[in-house]
Amino acid sequence: MSTLDSKVPSGPLAEKWTKHKNTIDLVNPANKRNIDIIIVGTGLAGGSAAATLAELGYNVKTFCYQDSPRRAHSIAAQGGVNAAKNYQGDGDSVYRLFYDTIKGGDYRSREANVHRLAEVSTNIIDQCVAQGVPFAREYGGLLDNRSFGGVLVSRTFYAKGQTGQQLLLGAYAAMNRQIQRGKIKSYTRHEMLDLVLVDGKARGIIARNLVTGEIERHSAHAVVLATGGYGNLFFLSTYCMGANVMAAWKAHKKGAYFANPCFTQIHPTCIPVSGDHQSKLTLMSESLRNDGRIWVPAKLEDAQAIREGKLKPTELAEEDRDYYLERRYPAFGNLVPRDVASRAAKERCDAGFGVNKTGEAVYLDFSSAIMRYGREKAMTSGMKNADDKTVRRLGEEIIEAKYGNLFQMYEKIVDENPYKTPMKIYPAVHYTMGGLWVDYNLQTTIPGCYAAGEANFSDHGANRLGASALMQGLADGYFVLPYTIGDYLSDDIRTGPISTETPEFDAAEQNVRGRIEKLMSASGQHSVDYYHKKLGKIMWNKCGMSRNAKELQEAMEEIAALREDFWQNVKVTGKADGKNQELEKAGRVADFLELGELFAKDALERNESCGGHFREEYQTEEGEALRDDENFKYAAAWEYTGNPRESKLHKEELVYENIEVKTRSYK
Repeated sequence: MSTLDSKVPSGPLAEKWTKHKNTIDLVNPANKRNIDIIIVGTGLAGGSAAATLAELGYNVKTFCYQDSPRRAHSIAAQGGVNAAKNYQGDGDSVYRLFYDTIKGGDYRSREANVHRLAEVSTNIIDQCVAQGVPFAREYGGLLDNRSFGGVLVSRTFYAKGQTGQQLLLGAYAAMNRQIQRGKIKSYTRHEMLDLVLVDGKARGIIARNLVTGEIERHSAHAVVLATGGYGNLFFLSTYCMGANVMAAWKAHKKGAYFANPCFTQIHPTCIPVSGDHQSKLTLMSESLRNDGRIWVPAKLEDAQAIREGKLKPTELAEEDRDYYLERRYPAFGNLVPRDVASRAAKERCDAGFGVNKTGEAVYLDFSSAIMRYGREKAMTSGMKNADDKTVRRLGEEIIEAKYGNLFQMYEKIVDENPYKTPMKIYPAVHYTMGGLWVDYNLQTTIPGCYAAGEANFSDHGANRLGASALMQGLADGYFVLPYTIGDYLSDDIRTGPISTETPEFDAAEQNVRGRIEKLMSASGQHSVDYYHKKLGKIMWNKCGMSRNAKELQEAMEEIAALREDFWQNVKVTGKADGKNQELEKAGRVADFLELGELFAKDALERNESCGGHFREEYQTEEGEALRDDENFKYAAAWEYTGNPRESKLHKEELVYENIEVKTRSYK
């Protein structure tokens, strides 16, 4: 075990980033024209990085498995993006955003990176407005804000329920400008299958053309991985179906440490599982918790009657409802952080108060907000004595203006009108705080290999606050990586083009072809989805919202056995030298079967509860997470040694000089 060097600059916290930018090496414009950069992934982090680096003069190649960068999973983000603008005058500041993020992550994130994130957050909004992103505005034309979980201010900028889509269109437009200029070469329907190292440095990738099946070599002076998270490890999640860990895992197996893999976010407001037929789950934005109140019946007999269809939620009197978040956490109410809200929902459902047929759902109710907004609208419209029917109609119109597309999506999926009856919600896998370990420059432990956005571990600790994923992705891509990568590339101004005709590229391509051949030649008894579903059930049941040592050990054994069976008996139809989506899935699931074991090992080694990592053995009398700061205040970075369970642990001790580490409370 060794201690990692995060390369955090010295000096006062608020001055570190400015000092770092002023002292790192740069590449002059003439030399940038001679330097190539590969960016894998074209979501918000990758797309913004590609556009910015190309604008600076670098030659950029982008790779995505989708048919367009516009289809990156960033497009699915609904609620908003945080920034410490303090437009509401409610006491927000860079420091408060920094503090909320550290506290929300349960004091398991790197202090300097989080403060930098809070600093550059204000630039994100200016950048996106300049690109034409249609953020919501107040009546007077100023940008509007709303609140998200774990904070006491309104700092979230949003575009109705389509914030990710609008932000991605902004980055995509900036990319297209550079594609037209010839500074970006865009490779769509391509998947990275290996990272190529030359003299210990990342110098290119092996990619597969997903349309033709052709194996291609691509070289560069640096490689940026912006490929998102690994939540599809659980099979059922709110991720898009194609989201995977392949690029990050290939880098891990070449020497990039993987940090905190067990830090996974369970989002409290998702449409519940309806049966084994499902292949994914659907998120209901956290923004709904601004106006929706979460509750379950206060009496077990009422919960049972609702599950049996004998009682409707609208028939239950107010005094017979348990608004359990408001009861347990009065200071934050329904806007507690996601890990807290998810565990509270699980606790109520485990106690028998669940409200759907499976007993795994709680209500998200907008009736109070509808009537409140309706009364305000009636008063401002001169209707002093409006009846309840009129008030409700006016209130529903306001709710529709704020959340209309989300309500429409819910009704299409569930076939219930959320304006008239409460939504049913339950926690689901939504985001991963773990990822490739990176230093302050966003460089992995492989020189020349960088990780941005959700693909790295650096900013959210053990739990991400709502609306901070978009913030980090855009901060990394627009405002951090374009500075820090130049410090590394300044040594490559005389290197010249990187050849793909080298023994290192030969070996990497041979390795890729050998793996594909092995997948295609298995005996063929079970489909890829058969193994993915089995893995997902192991992960959810034994490594999900709550974990314990016995089940984590069992999970490691079961995943290892499943992986062995996979390689012997998986059935991959079709041919390797053409379009083959079963082959694509097989490669991704093979990586999940390795990551899953490391995930369980990481959770087993961390004998504490913090954020989204909840060990049943380590909890307070009230059922809250019980940290062990004396022994586990570190980022766990795992080195690949040939077998996931034999991975070697390296620690980055987390030092907090500007914030008091204390028990996290939202009461």
